[in-house]
Amino acid sequence: MKKSVLSFIFLLIAAMGFAQKQKEILYVGTYTQKGEGIYVYEFDRSNLSWKELQVLTNKNSPSFLEFHPSKKFMYSANEGNNTVSSYTIDQATGKLADLNSKPALGRGPCHVSVDPKGRFLYVSNYGSGQLGVYLLNPDGTIGAVADSIQDKGGPGQKPHMHSVVPSADGKYIYASDLGIDKIMIYSVDQKTGKLSPAGVPYVEVKKGDGPRHFAIHPSGNFGYSACELGSVVNAFKIVKNTGALVPLERVTMLPEDFTGKSYAADIHFSPDGKFLYASNRGHESLAIYAIDAQTGKMTIAGHADTHGKHPRNFLVDAKGELVVVTNRDNDNVVFFKRNAADGQLTYTGKEISIPTPVCVKQLFLK
Repeated sequence: MKKSVLSFIFLLIAAMGFAQKQKEILYVGTYTQKGEGIYVYEFDRSNLSWKELQVLTNKNSPSFLEFHPSKKFMYSANEGNNTVSSYTIDQATGKLADLNSKPALGRGPCHVSVDPKGRFLYVSNYGSGQLGVYLLNPDGTIGAVADSIQDKGGPGQKPHMHSVVPSADGKYIYASDLGIDKIMIYSVDQKTGKLSPAGVPYVEVKKGDGPRHFAIHPSGNFGYSACELGSVVNAFKIVKNTGALVPLERVTMLPEDFTGKSYAADIHFSPDGKFLYASNRGHESLAIYAIDAQTGKMTIAGHADTHGKHPRNFLVDAKGELVVVTNRDNDNVVFFKRNAADGQLTYTGKEISIPTPVCVKQLFLK
């Protein structure tokens, strides 16, 4: 009995020591008219402090960042020269090192995403409306082209591919084209990465809504589109065996009394799926929604001032305790404490000063 108790105590002490050694790293992508590239910080959540570890120089506006599922590699969409880049992540320090770069297969790459199994890289080209797919090599480098699809506009419409989000199993991707008011749905060949239209190949939103970013509920049952031009969130039921999107509701992102101009940007869930957050550029806020887990319906729970102008990408902390917002026009990255019970955000007064930040990602190192 004593041996069992001692063994348990030793294991507990070891686990506590392991947890204490875990480092938290923040990566911030920027526009490089003022910024220098990708900024890397070690973050201490116990006192909301940070220290700069690195500024990886990339003067081609690495405006959107994404991790490989192994968390050993990172990728950036470089709007300045129409390329995508790969980086290796030092597992002891979190610092980045260049691996390789490839053409974005279109103009104005604004978003990259990675297949959940780390096999493919998806590139969204806003300027030309193309979706590019690359194979990823085991060493994290970007490999051969797997596919490229050019969206087509209609009368008065030009395609603007804005984001690609894979399903949790990687069998489908949801490609939001702001210019043609459609979320395209593709089936992914699991070996080659080649795309083919799903059985229901797209869902169309109200004309002029402009679907920008897409978030899938942790249950996988529902999908939500932040629509830039309409400043609304369109909600859908996901038919898992086909990937189809069935419209549920369309809800504003703005207060009833707001009369100015505002444009939606990003959208993310809390880890428990109970709350959804979406950023407003113009109203300068995050809209907060409570989500009914059974129906997928949204109830507005409030708006949080972002303490800066033009909030772009933001992250909801993996532990559910914080929200971190990039405000492009105020050159600041702002930290908020998050109430897990009601979803509300409290400004901490903590801000990192970074030139034109537009994307922030979080990584825990062992």
